[in-house]
Amino acid sequence: MSTPPPSQIMLRASVVVARERIDHPWQEFRWRPIAVEMDPAPACGWQEIGREGDLVLYRSAPVEIELHRKETPGYVVNLETGAPEVYVVLRPVEPDDDGVPLAVHLASASPHEVQAHGHDGSEVIEPVAMPEALTATLADFVRAHHVDEPFRKRRRDAKQRDGDEHLFGQERIDEVRRRMAGRAGKDDGDA
Repeated sequence: MSTPPPSQIMLRASVVVARERIDHPWQEFRWRPIAVEMDPAPACGWQEIGREGDLVLYRSAPVEIELHRKETPGYVVNLETGAPEVYVVLRPVEPDDDGVPLAVHLASASPHEVQAHGHDGSEVIEPVAMPEALTATLADFVRAHHVDEPFRKRRRDAKQRDGDEHLFGQERIDEVRRRMAGRAGKDDGDA
């Protein structure tokens, strides 16, 4: 007897983030994720990993990418694009010893999960190419857990409606017109 696959998997990764100087009156630098690396070495904070002119590359502290069986519809959408991506959410924080004013808030393989972020404009949300190892793990996870649910159109109950019945708590339009016409006649006679 085989054991069922786990319904949730936690994968360790780190995000490579680029800081580049920009010509903008209110912002000196632009931060953007450019890659995800799987199985990072343990580290307590961000590490500078390279420089090229005004571009500085950092590796984030390790983050968890969670795969959950209830998110498989989003994973399917991502895999079907042919170029799957990891969606990264960077959130502003007070800089600590590493001097980086951002933290990786979320790294997800589901485009649906990321839709709840970025409404206030302070977060940086960008997709990056999914590493091949994660793509293979994600495809296996989807094969093990995804169940296609057919679209079901909701049907309303067919009810016999009485001619005097008010729909949704409102009176019928012909009664409203009659009442309004009656008021108009009273207003004309009062003048």
